[in-house]
Amino acid sequence: MTDRVLLTKLGAQALHRELRQLKSEERPKIISAIAEARAHGDLSENAEYHAAKEQQGLIEARIKKLESNLSVAEVIDPAKIARDDRVVFGASIELYDVNREVSVSYQLVGNLEADITNGKISISSPIGKALLGKSVGDEVEVSTPNGPRLYEILSTRYDSQ
Repeated sequence: MTDRVLLTKLGAQALHRELRQLKSEERPKIISAIAEARAHGDLSENAEYHAAKEQQGLIEARIKKLESNLSVAEVIDPAKIARDDRVVFGASIELYDVNREVSVSYQLVGNLEADITNGKISISSPIGKALLGKSVGDEVEVSTPNGPRLYEILSTRYDSQ
């Protein structure tokens, strides 16, 4: 059985864009590169051909993975989830990191769209799991490789995407 793939609307759109780009741009480019390398003759010692075939394999694997994930994806609009002001999938959360004495902001997203550099953390990450179901004012302790971290939930937003 396939695991559920949870996505925000923006996350689903980004994956669809990547899939279209791979199929309409990258796949044709690599087919041309293979044809050009093939025209150079002996394929057994043709590094360009082997590199292009390897790249083709990577592209096809990514296409297959995206198609598989999108076929079972559940797109969730956080603004439409009954939540009683609790942290849910898709929520944008402002936290106070008690250990570092700074505010941080995250959005809870699915595994496929998690990107810590853009403030998107997975609901299956340690901090994501700890935050789910909590409310503004709650303190949450998260075990990290550097020891426990304590966060206070300052605010939550449930933007429709």
